[in-house]
Amino acid sequence: MVGMDPGMHVFDRRAVRRHRDRAARTVDAVADILSDAAERLIDRLDDTSFRFARALDVGGRGVVAPMLRARGIETFACGPAAGIPAVAADEEFLPFARESFDLIVASLSLHWVNDLPGALIQLRMALRPDGLLLASLPALGTLAELRAALTETEAAMTGGAAPRISPFPDLRDCAGLLQRAGFALPVADVEEMRLLYADPLALLRDLRAAGEANAVALRDRRIPPRAFFPRALLALPRQEDRIPVTLRLAMLTGWAPAPSQPRPLAPGSASVRLAEFFNREDQDLD
Repeated sequence: MVGMDPGMHVFDRRAVRRHRDRAARTVDAVADILSDAAERLIDRLDDTSFRFARALDVGGRGVVAPMLRARGIETFACGPAAGIPAVAADEEFLPFARESFDLIVASLSLHWVNDLPGALIQLRMALRPDGLLLASLPALGTLAELRAALTETEAAMTGGAAPRISPFPDLRDCAGLLQRAGFALPVADVEEMRLLYADPLALLRDLRAAGEANAVALRDRRIPPRAFFPRALLALPRQEDRIPVTLRLAMLTGWAPAPSQPRPLAPGSASVRLAEFFNREDQDLD
């Protein structure tokens, strides 16, 4: 990205696009997993009485937009979505005018973005006042079993280990990201999905089918030793003859600021001093 701090280049965006383009032909193989994750995110709409009229699906890979349309919301897509008006766009350079939508849903589409605060700012600017952002991204702990097996196996074989799985944010940092991007009432919570695989190779195939192959900028581009992946997959823990895989999804909710939203009281505006409040409680206990 022009003008970006070189330290922000955690991911190879060209590789991300190649992986996503290739996955457009295979993503149906993991549609159930993507749909489950999307449903968990979109279900948060049931917690508000607000009625949304115009929504944007950012990179929902064909599962989010139909869910929004089923709720009667006019929906546009940033990325492929059959039967839905769509544009091809980079999550780091969104082409939408200010205040274009009152709902934006980004289900598992922002975790390969180098400048995540910048992308969140663009999403906030594309929302009308009092518009809602729903976003999910893998949090720390996702694919922990696979990460440990790959790292330990490579270290044992070569004496070192290259990054092979994307770094994921800590849940505690996610609400701060929303606040930093200017969202009001930011909330971050976690949804945990547990998958069981009979064949460890199927896990690697699913990651590839979803477009989640390694795109870390500092990845080792050399062909690994032939025995590396078989040994790493054998090192995966087993649960009743299955390979357990953990997906910890950070679910982010934030509102575009609006005058109608609740505001914290100004410092010094309280009508009762804290000392008086505790003194009253002590008297009540007596």
